[in-house]
Amino acid sequence: MSTEIRKVHAIINPVSGAGSKSRIPEIITSRCMSCEIALDLLYTERAGHATELARKAIDAGADCVIAVGGDGTVNEIAKTLVHSDVALGIIPKGSGNGLARELSIPMDVRGAVDVIFANHYSIIDACKANDMVFFCTCGVGFDAAISAEFAKETHRGSLAYLKAIVEEYLNYSPEVYEVHIDDHTIKEKAFLIACANASQYGNNAFIAPHADISDGQMDVTILSPFTAMDIGALAFQMFTKTLDKSSKIKTFKTGKAHISLQSDGVMHIDGESVKVSKEIELSVMRSALKVLTPENLPFVYGMQRRFNEVIRFFSV
Repeated sequence: MSTEIRKVHAIINPVSGAGSKSRIPEIITSRCMSCEIALDLLYTERAGHATELARKAIDAGADCVIAVGGDGTVNEIAKTLVHSDVALGIIPKGSGNGLARELSIPMDVRGAVDVIFANHYSIIDACKANDMVFFCTCGVGFDAAISAEFAKETHRGSLAYLKAIVEEYLNYSPEVYEVHIDDHTIKEKAFLIACANASQYGNNAFIAPHADISDGQMDVTILSPFTAMDIGALAFQMFTKTLDKSSKIKTFKTGKAHISLQSDGVMHIDGESVKVSKEIELSVMRSALKVLTPENLPFVYGMQRRFNEVIRFFSV
């Protein structure tokens, strides 16, 4: 589907390396000028500011809001655009870039800009965990603990993420959860429980290989406790989109779910750590967001993009 863009608001998170000293504002400005599109360039100043700016963009009559930053910035803007006629454009500048990767948006700036101004969009679902909106994944357990530790890092690259994983694993103790899905109740000790609207966390780590971001359902993935001997196989399966083959995994498709924790704790919403009570209500909002996406992705380009991402992951 295509959409006409006449007015753009670009919301830039300068902490992500996309500030005024980068060429991103210049590239966006140049493209808008050549297409005779009105543009407002806006910079975030604090957590939550992107949401405020996105609301103002809607009130100002924007046809498109471009999120320039990581998953946190994208989430802040995207949740504001839910059930509106305003399209979301993404220029990924984070460490995971989960939604951009899920939608095959290029990781390079010019490629992402090309996608935005090609004016092709997809309609995707969103999900809610209590009152919090997410587009890729939310979860409790180990992945939530990692998000809390990763938030403390001053440098949020791939190596910092791996460091957080290793340090947290050495001290982590799985907990008992109760999960209600449709007419079923599951009570067991779990390493993590991931609720996935999209198939991946980010960085092409696929926690729910068969999740479809537009099918009106979420994939609830329960990962049982495992030994150090299982880590290699699980990691390989996660990055090759075959995690569902593991005997440690249970996956359920549903439109709503309820998770009971033993005590108040933390969960992650699209990779961002948040405090949560013992009870979590989860639901799907179908066809909630208009996102500018590639119309098609040639096979050779897709393979080259994946190769470049693997190289980039181990070089950061």
